[in-house]
Amino acid sequence: MLYQSREAWLQDRPVLLSAEQQRLPSIVLEHDPPQQHPTDTLHWADDPATLLVHVTPFNALMWNPGRCPVRVVEHGVKLLAEPRWRGELASGLVVVNHLARRGRRLGADLYLQMQQRLPLSLVGMDSESLPGGCGEIGQLQLPERMAAHRFFFHPVRYTSLGLALIEAMLLGLPVVGLATTELATVIRSGENGFIDTRPERLAEAMSALLADPGLAAQWGGAGQVLARERFAIERFVADWMAVFREATT
Repeated sequence: MLYQSREAWLQDRPVLLSAEQQRLPSIVLEHDPPQQHPTDTLHWADDPATLLVHVTPFNALMWNPGRCPVRVVEHGVKLLAEPRWRGELASGLVVVNHLARRGRRLGADLYLQMQQRLPLSLVGMDSESLPGGCGEIGQLQLPERMAAHRFFFHPVRYTSLGLALIEAMLLGLPVVGLATTELATVIRSGENGFIDTRPERLAEAMSALLADPGLAAQWGGAGQVLARERFAIERFVADWMAVFREATT
C-alpha cells in the first residue's frame, strides 16, 4: 500500500481498508518538509513497519522520522513538450500557485520586491492577483512560455524542490533563487545558475542575465546537463523499483 498524504494514512486507511489490507507492506511518500517546526516535527506515520520515502534529501534531513525507516527517491521529470530555449523575452518567469495566499514561505514578498525593480512575470493559479500575474498556464503550454523567457526566478524560502524549477532547467533556462532547501545542492552559482540568501545579489544576477543573453545560455546549458542526469525519469523508475522490492521482501 502506498500512501501520499496524512489524511490517507490517518483517516482513509482505517475506514477504507480491512485489517488484513492494513497489514500489507506499506510505503508513505512524503512530498514536503515539515510545515510546523522545521526541525523537531515528528512524522505522523511513525511506524517501524512502514517505509518513509522522501522526495529530497533536504526533506529527510528536516523531518523527525520517529520509528520509520527512511529512504530518498528524488524527482524524475519527463517533459510533455521540449521546445528549444530561446530567451528572447528580456524578462524572468516565476511559477508558483496561489503565491499571494501562501505568503512569505513561498516568497511572495521577495517576488513583489523584485517585480518593482526587474521585468518579472508570474504564472500559476490566482497569479492575476499580483502585479505581473499572467494567470494559470496549462501543462502543455507552460514549456513554450518558459522557453521564451531569459531566466527562471525561484523566490521560495522553504519548500521541497519544485517540479516547475526542474522543468525549467531541463529546457535550458538559467535559474536564480534562494540558497535554501534542496536548491543549494542543485545550483552552483556562476556555473549553472545563481543562488544566494541576499536579495540584492539575486537582483544583480538577474540584471546580468537580462543584459547578457550569452551568459544566460551558458548557465542554462550547464543546468540542463545536470537536470538531465540527476532528474532523469529512468533513474526515478529504477529507484522506485528498488523501494518496492525492499518493501515487499
